[in-house]
Amino acid sequence: MTVEDLKNKIAKPVTKLTTGGFRPKNTIEESWIGKVFAYHEDEEIPKDKNGDLMVPLAQFYLPNLPYVHPRISKTKLITVFITGELPECFEPMGENWVIREYENLDTIKIKKLENPNSFLKAFPLQAELDENDFPLWDGGGLSMEDEAEVLKLENEGIIEDYFDITEHIYDHKIGGYPSFCQSGIGDSDGFGEGFQFVFQISSDEKANFNVIDNGSLMFAKNSDTNQWSVYYDFY
Repeated sequence: MTVEDLKNKIAKPVTKLTTGGFRPKNTIEESWIGKVFAYHEDEEIPKDKNGDLMVPLAQFYLPNLPYVHPRISKTKLITVFITGELPECFEPMGENWVIREYENLDTIKIKKLENPNSFLKAFPLQAELDENDFPLWDGGGLSMEDEAEVLKLENEGIIEDYFDITEHIYDHKIGGYPSFCQSGIGDSDGFGEGFQFVFQISSDEKANFNVIDNGSLMFAKNSDTNQWSVYYDFY
């Protein structure tokens, strides 16, 4: 296998989301970090297990994004809420984190709801396509066969190192591979049987969002149950 064959095999497309840098129109067609304003008529900001309001973390409008992961191909809008104290990894959704998915926006209302104790700064997100997100080496999503191909290329002197021929996107993103800080759990069953990594929200200085020590929240979805799973690590 040549270097280009390997890269073409393992590369995945992503929508990379960059914080700020433009003046928002404040319409539902925009994606945001630190702000959620789209709700069903009977929905409010969810509360945690203590009865306190969660923090509106992000809102993603999918129809105008350059790439959408297949497991959310029917979804038009995603909103994400979280508590001030992060949930445990793989903790079931509900008490400390909530994802809401909307396939139909006909009944969506724009609401000016805020958590007065939110630590986040709201910014619109600018989307761009990157077709070449590569997995991190240590448990980042490479199969054993692909690892063997990389080692073969190194042993033959064709490449010096895996990282010389690949790049990984650490930003907020939809699709691609998760941005592990420690040894990874892959991009599929490590999140739970039947789950696959779908999107991540990374530590963001502008938005005043930090996952312990510059980590990322990584979200995976089960195609059979439609349940979500959350994982994170940090430096």
